[in-house]
Amino acid sequence: MRTRIAIKIHSILEAYFPERRVFLKSDNDTRFIRLRPGTQLVAFAGSALLVAWAIVATAVILMDSIGSGNFREQAKRDQRTYQARLNDLSSQRDGRATEALAAQERFNVALKQISVMQSELLQSETRRRELETGIDVIQSTLRQTMQDREAARTQLAELEGSLEDGGTGTVRTASNAAPLGFMAEALEQTAKERDKVVADAQEALLEADRMSQQIALMRDQNDAIFRQLEQAMSVSVAPLDKMFRSAGMPTDRILETVRRGYSGQGGPMTPLTFSTRGEEPSVDTLRANRLLNQMDRLNLYRIAAEKAPFANPVKNAFRFTSKFGYRRDPKTGGRRMHSGVDFAASSGTPLYATADGVVTHAGWQSGYGRLVKIQHEFGIETRYAHQSRIRVKVGQRVSRGQHIGDMGASGRVTGVHLHYEVRVGGKAVNPMIYIKAANDVF
Repeated sequence: MRTRIAIKIHSILEAYFPERRVFLKSDNDTRFIRLRPGTQLVAFAGSALLVAWAIVATAVILMDSIGSGNFREQAKRDQRTYQARLNDLSSQRDGRATEALAAQERFNVALKQISVMQSELLQSETRRRELETGIDVIQSTLRQTMQDREAARTQLAELEGSLEDGGTGTVRTASNAAPLGFMAEALEQTAKERDKVVADAQEALLEADRMSQQIALMRDQNDAIFRQLEQAMSVSVAPLDKMFRSAGMPTDRILETVRRGYSGQGGPMTPLTFSTRGEEPSVDTLRANRLLNQMDRLNLYRIAAEKAPFANPVKNAFRFTSKFGYRRDPKTGGRRMHSGVDFAASSGTPLYATADGVVTHAGWQSGYGRLVKIQHEFGIETRYAHQSRIRVKVGQRVSRGQHIGDMGASGRVTGVHLHYEVRVGGKAVNPMIYIKAANDVF
């Protein structure tokens, strides 16, 4: 059975691949090579596989080339869009900074006005109390004068009655003339004093009304100023609070850490309050103290923002070439974790510290090339790798925005770029969290 099948297969192969002989002739001898059907089938199959592989490889290369061209065009379009977005964000940031400075100036002016108006209110209150005391005295004097006048009228009536009962004798009339003239003069003087007291009382009441109107007007002005200041504080503090929360930083703990570092008496964090002189605080005093507490919180946020990496390490034109997370390794092609973000620009582009801190490393480190490490507050560390030149030293204290080095291609790289890392408690986190959180604030 097997022989028959073999014979049949051999006959089929003979039909398509008949046996051939390849002769090799030399000067002295002639030889030949027999190409059996099986050998020809193997050769044909190998050639077919080689041709198919070549076709597939060519197609893959062409598709990759076409895809790369489309990717480059898309990358260029994305770069132009992102550059326009960056320019727009930069202009918005400059506008917000200008508005913040203007708001700060308005706040300082308003605070001075509040202080002056608070003093005027206290003076007005003192004057009002003095006027009320004067009015009480005037009213008491007026009541006493009215009583004296009534008593004088009663005495005059009694005298006139006694004269009528005693007749019209010459001696009696002469003896009573002096008391009657004295009483008339006293009554006239009392009437004048009464009229003067009444006039003074009316004038005092009118003055009290005018003072009440002035106090009401001043209170309305104070209320308007307080409302403006409260709105300004709300607009200023809320974005900063949102920025820290977006970066995953607990605001209460951050502010407490900053407050401990600036707790010396007389320093910028000295508690601010309006004195009430031992009296029960008024509504305006409570509002003023709340505003001052918000100012204190705003100042704490400002200091904390300088100590956290809410900034971009590259200020010149650049493009992002690699994001945070797992990616294909540009050297080996394998899948590896990329613990930072890459900024590509020309060689020598200045690099800047993204927050206040202390330089803990400034030199060569395997893979990173020329590397600068900066330790910040709140357990945050930033790293700036592949530099062409380092401009800081270990132990040096740097400020946010300070020039720390130049972009290069040292270490394990494929081209000129900055590898930027942010580490919290030694663990790498996405730097874009901090950069994006600050986009709407700075």
